[in-house]
Amino acid sequence: MMVRTLIIAAIALTAACSKDQSESDKRAQAQQYYRTTNAILPPSEEIISFLPSPNSNAGRPLSTSRSNTHRNAYFGDLHVHTTLSFDASAFGTTASPADAYRYAQGEAIKHPSGFEVQLAQPLDFYAVTDHAVMLGLINEASDTSTLVSQYDFAKPYHNINESVDGGLLDLARRSKVFSNFVSDVVASLLDRTIDNTVVNNALRSAWVKTIEAANEAYKPGTFTTFAGYEFTSSTQEREALHRNVIFRGTERLPARPFSRFNSINPEGLWDWMDALRKQDIESLAIPHNSNGSNGAMFAFADWAGQAIDQEYADQRLRNEPLVEITQVKGTSDTHPLLSKNDEWANFEIFPLRTSTKIASDPHGSYVRNAWQRGLSLEERTRANPYKFGVIGSSDTHTAAASLQEDNYFGKIGSFDSTPEKRGSVPASFLYGTLVKLAVSEMVEEVDGEKYLDFSGYKYWGASGIAGVWAEENTREAIYDALRRKETFATSGTRIKLRFFAGYDLADAQLDSPGLVSTAYQNGATMGGTLQASDDRQPTFMTWAVADPNTAKLQRVQIVKGWLENGEYMERVYDVACSDGLSADPQTHRCPDNGARVNLNDCSITADAGSSELKSLWQDPYFTLGQEAFYYVRALENPVCRWSTWDALRAGVAPRSDLQATIQERAWSSPIWYSKFGNNNFIN
Repeated sequence: MMVRTLIIAAIALTAACSKDQSESDKRAQAQQYYRTTNAILPPSEEIISFLPSPNSNAGRPLSTSRSNTHRNAYFGDLHVHTTLSFDASAFGTTASPADAYRYAQGEAIKHPSGFEVQLAQPLDFYAVTDHAVMLGLINEASDTSTLVSQYDFAKPYHNINESVDGGLLDLARRSKVFSNFVSDVVASLLDRTIDNTVVNNALRSAWVKTIEAANEAYKPGTFTTFAGYEFTSSTQEREALHRNVIFRGTERLPARPFSRFNSINPEGLWDWMDALRKQDIESLAIPHNSNGSNGAMFAFADWAGQAIDQEYADQRLRNEPLVEITQVKGTSDTHPLLSKNDEWANFEIFPLRTSTKIASDPHGSYVRNAWQRGLSLEERTRANPYKFGVIGSSDTHTAAASLQEDNYFGKIGSFDSTPEKRGSVPASFLYGTLVKLAVSEMVEEVDGEKYLDFSGYKYWGASGIAGVWAEENTREAIYDALRRKETFATSGTRIKLRFFAGYDLADAQLDSPGLVSTAYQNGATMGGTLQASDDRQPTFMTWAVADPNTAKLQRVQIVKGWLENGEYMERVYDVACSDGLSADPQTHRCPDNGARVNLNDCSITADAGSSELKSLWQDPYFTLGQEAFYYVRALENPVCRWSTWDALRAGVAPRSDLQATIQERAWSSPIWYSKFGNNNFIN
């Protein structure tokens, strides 16, 4: 009897293993198809109409907009994921687009791990940008009352968020959801277990919910929302080419967003956006996480490997006037290997390709390097596809942007909701032992202690924010600021940053009430181009105002980039120093202002730093007619990094391999000094 039982058990185990192997092979084939096939589903050409936002007062005259020539600084986030993104749902997120908009306006919402999260101060604008690929499909699969849930591919995903305990077994189960869902859907499409309508109907329904939530939350003059989504594409080598698409209005929109299912090639997205623009549907795309692209984001060739020409450059700039320079998965300003003489280059560097542990090559992956490459392309071909401005955003996957170093709660729900999971404090004996036994590479030893290392969470940051200068807080005004690139980015604080250049600013009075008017009338602002003059040198005006709720300003810098005999050149100048100090004329560096951080309690020097810094500056090495770009970087006094706060609260020493302190900062969009046009495509 026992022999018979063992034989039956062996047969059952063999069958189960065979089935598991069969499913694994099927998923691997689907994953390969997904990574290498350009179009999996055809795009939709249908356009649908929506009623005006109930709060929009459609048709009202924008009298305020026309009279506010000085413009206001507004802060927001244009990169937010909710439960409608398949990965966010896998991470335990149940917050809806409506919840995201409540959070942005200052309300508390539930984190996937059960605690409440709330902004220290509300934001002025917000856009839910869930992944268009699989949009809403995992929610349909999870809800057992839907038709989608009855398909075989959906059954492993039933009620995935009925409970979220965040324990190791729960995380292991959710890791499988994250890893397998896309492959299961693609495999079902390939073997025709499901047809296109299953995916498309779920996508359309979720897209309509997203737009309706944006319209319901829109309060012109107070709080602005945008319809948007993420186009999530990568090369076969796992080089991220992700971008968020933001629509100017919501009256008429495509019935379904253009996703990676419709094209793996971003140029296909631009073609789609151009076609919509001919139908008076205006949008722009904002690439992000170029740091994880391994050089693919800012390459010298197009998708097909052909040399970049004017047509490519115009189409890219027409559709992508901005790039996201900072977010939770690292800052993409520059890299220490690219900017060896920039003491502040090593700021929140995420060194891996997105969602992998594979190293990412910095060349062609960072924004400053892209601007330099643009100058090189322009010199050789007159085509510069990289004449873009900058914003910051969060890329939260909990609907809630985590923007404070002293209150950081992570990005991906139950996976990084505690210091232990984030790798900022040593793992418990139980967690450390079990994880090392299961996946040894997810545990690392530092300073004699074991730390969890889940996909580089230790490198993530409490960042970032998009800043714009707009006449009023409306969709039209903020979108137009994005389009003309009068934008700046911050690493999470609310620094206000202005930047102008002109030939008649040298005698401007920094304390004059008419300073901004003079600058607008006589110069170019951030994002613009100052036309080169045969015999005149420009003056640059910078103006930074500190966030009253964070550290004071330490310095304001201008970063210059240019070419010299075909070689990339750059120089960082301190142009305004705190505490009445002056930059050394030889080193162009401010003296030490004495700002320090006490790592025993994270207190900071109270009497160092400035609340406001202004300057008028001329380039001491200026060369007439030499193509160049200039942008502003404003630095706060140092504060404790989130990982140090975690360690302090746990009563342990901060990890020695992570920076204990950081200097929060803001970056302006550049001003180009050029004999060529501005390429803003505003109209």
